[in-house]
Amino acid sequence: MSEQKIPYKIYLSEDEMPKYWYNLRGDMKVKPEPLLNPDTGKPMTHEELSVVFCDELAAQELDEDNAYIEIPQEIRDFYKMYRPAPLVRAYCLEEKLQTPAKIYYKFEGNNTSGSHKLNSAIAQAYYAKKQGLKGVTTETGAGQWGTALSMACSYFGLDCKVYMVKVSYEQKPHRREVMRTYGASVTPSPSMETEVGRKILAEHPGTTGSLGCAISEAVETAKNNEGYRYVLGSVLNQVMLHQSIIGLETKAALDKYGIKPDIIIGCAGGGSNLGGLVGPFVGEMIRGEADYQIIAVEPASCPSFTRGQFKYDFCDTGMICPLAKMYTLGNGFIPSSSHSGGLRFHGMSPILSQVYHDGYMEARAVEQTEVFAAAQEFARVEGILPAPESSHAIKVAIDEAMKCKETGEEKTIVFGLTGTGYFDMLAYQKFNDGVMTDYIPTDEDLAKGFSYIPDIPKNRE
Repeated sequence: MSEQKIPYKIYLSEDEMPKYWYNLRGDMKVKPEPLLNPDTGKPMTHEELSVVFCDELAAQELDEDNAYIEIPQEIRDFYKMYRPAPLVRAYCLEEKLQTPAKIYYKFEGNNTSGSHKLNSAIAQAYYAKKQGLKGVTTETGAGQWGTALSMACSYFGLDCKVYMVKVSYEQKPHRREVMRTYGASVTPSPSMETEVGRKILAEHPGTTGSLGCAISEAVETAKNNEGYRYVLGSVLNQVMLHQSIIGLETKAALDKYGIKPDIIIGCAGGGSNLGGLVGPFVGEMIRGEADYQIIAVEPASCPSFTRGQFKYDFCDTGMICPLAKMYTLGNGFIPSSSHSGGLRFHGMSPILSQVYHDGYMEARAVEQTEVFAAAQEFARVEGILPAPESSHAIKVAIDEAMKCKETGEEKTIVFGLTGTGYFDMLAYQKFNDGVMTDYIPTDEDLAKGFSYIPDIPKNRE
């Protein structure tokens, strides 16, 4: 098909939207290690997980056999309000860079939450409502997940309690107010509301918080309130499942015009966007049907993949959640107060950790001043102000496009644009004023974080 016939934006029709989520674990030859009960050291059962998660979500968390799981009609109907999301050809960026590369981005910012997070939030709220719960608790970093969950809970009439990482609570007041507008209560974390929050504040006075801290508070609150369950916006297997709609739509849009990507790029924090985008493509690689270069991009200030250890660790700082085998910087690692709040998690999705460990994906760490320079360059020609998290993928996409310019290769690059940056203007102001700084943890900083990783019997490792 001639290039002239490929539009700027490729849309699927409602009939072409995926009717099933893709569960990568169903195709993985080496399955991710199971979540472990922190008290017994044994794999978590459905009964144990159901104390914290909704029953159906607990079942999805443990399902490693079914490659495809049907999306309930109620969720598909909700998706139609903002999906299918467009796959956009970045013609203007290509022209600006004078590169022979063809660049596409999957844009997930066309809903009020401003990001891909709504894909899983509506699913988790649906299962909570179906179970007859009163409400849910959660944490949020930059605020996209908290915003998405507050919207989903409002839609289903559920109470929503959000613990927002303190640095983001202070940096992003407008994001906080969107959550409150949708009816959620928002508490800066760590807080004095919970036992674990008080303990963290006593040990780390003046801390700016972390996702690990906020997770601990949200889980404690869910356990202590009848009729509530905890929900998480990243890392978990169930979230990777729900977010697979990103990659499924992307692949369907590419196939519609006979386009085969060479490079697929996503930002990496806990793994929700990255896993959602690349999951179906990794599945093709595992099944021997295709080959791609897949790149995970993380902040140099929180380098879970590139400098972390592949071990069992707690997903939360309070060490009350199950243990997961993942690339981790240690549950006690408190990342610097960077402006990419959604990427400030000490660990990585167990699924993506296994995929990376098995060599299906590479990882790069980039500094935030370079990320914002790329974001600005993209915004000036493509007309979208990207979120800081997404801009990590933009940075590496530009790098790869410039390599094509040097070599003359006409590679096709696809990256995930997970959201908009309209609530991140303080960060853009600091960049524009020239006062934004970079921080890369020293080996000593990382060693302190690694010291929190628990000892797990060798037979389980």
